[in-house]
Amino acid sequence: MSEQTIRQRADERSIFAVMTQLARQHGAINLSQGFPDFDPPSELMTLVFLAMQQGKNQYAPMPGVEELLHALARKYRLLYGADLRAQDEITITAGATQALFTAILAVVERGDEVIVFEPAYDSYIPAIRRAGGTPVPYAMTPPDYRIDWDAVEKHISPRTKLMILNTPHNPTGTILTDEDIAALQYIAQRYDLVFLWDEVYEHIIFDGKVHHSALRYPELYAKSLVVYSFGKTYHNTGWKTGYVIAPPALTAQYRYVHQYNVFSVHTPVQHAYAQYLQHSKWYESLPDFYQKKRDLFVQLLKQTPFRVIPCHGTYFQLVDYSDITSMSDIEFARILTTQYGVACIPVSVFYSDRRDHKVVRFCFAKREETLRRAAEKLQKIPSK
Repeated sequence: MSEQTIRQRADERSIFAVMTQLARQHGAINLSQGFPDFDPPSELMTLVFLAMQQGKNQYAPMPGVEELLHALARKYRLLYGADLRAQDEITITAGATQALFTAILAVVERGDEVIVFEPAYDSYIPAIRRAGGTPVPYAMTPPDYRIDWDAVEKHISPRTKLMILNTPHNPTGTILTDEDIAALQYIAQRYDLVFLWDEVYEHIIFDGKVHHSALRYPELYAKSLVVYSFGKTYHNTGWKTGYVIAPPALTAQYRYVHQYNVFSVHTPVQHAYAQYLQHSKWYESLPDFYQKKRDLFVQLLKQTPFRVIPCHGTYFQLVDYSDITSMSDIEFARILTTQYGVACIPVSVFYSDRRDHKVVRFCFAKREETLRRAAEKLQKIPSK
């Protein structure tokens, strides 16, 4: 598969599908697509099986199983002090990508503008365009990928309907700070727009830092749809289950679309999560669990020519390869996969203008032996 073919296919379908296919073709270690190579909690898997045995196999209610909605409301009251009405503000979805796509379709109409912070998860812009909207990119740059909010404000126009926020951020590993939240509060007060928060990595945050969820800030939550993922929290991305939390009016707007493109989500899995959340705070262990993997992977990368870019959240590590070669990141990702046996994601595909900072993304949500085997291959790469 040539660089031109990868670039063309990345424009036609998800880069994750393209690079995973390339990894399979060449037997490479797949550090491209963001999924763990270890299992979810065994008790949770048992609860799914028990729910099936108990006959919970037919359509769930459109918003979600009532017990699960209430369990999530309790969780976010404890975590962020959010006072949620379970039946009116929480909707179970078929994964976070579906939740994001449906939220955009529910809010954006033809001619509306949507501010997107790039590099951006690759589902945002196709959904905006499908809804008839116009993406308005704001480009963040390495190595810190910080946001200049004065510059962002210049992107806001009378046609701006939506701003998409992602914290912790995929692919950069950055998180919103107190200063960012203050800027967003100012924007929320001054402009009539909606915020779509992608918080799927809410529990994967490092170095004792705080996750600034929209649910912590009533004035922001009042204008927000917030997307979460069970798959990222419980190591089961293949179960494709997530949820959206929003004030009642926005929830009603969201469900109007949701009922026609999904309607309801896998019933036994919902019952299992409802049971599991009653007594487990599994998510509290995730920062330490993934920080150990990040630290191991970073230590291993120090023995390579890559320059590591700080990661404060998610399970992705960006690296600058400009000390290795000046080739494009797409071509470099292809060579890493086909010649060195490690698949990654070229970060240029997360920019609408395909700007290339010579940065690629690795996923470290892997077993220690997987990370060590990948590092052994990466350590064979020569510098310039």
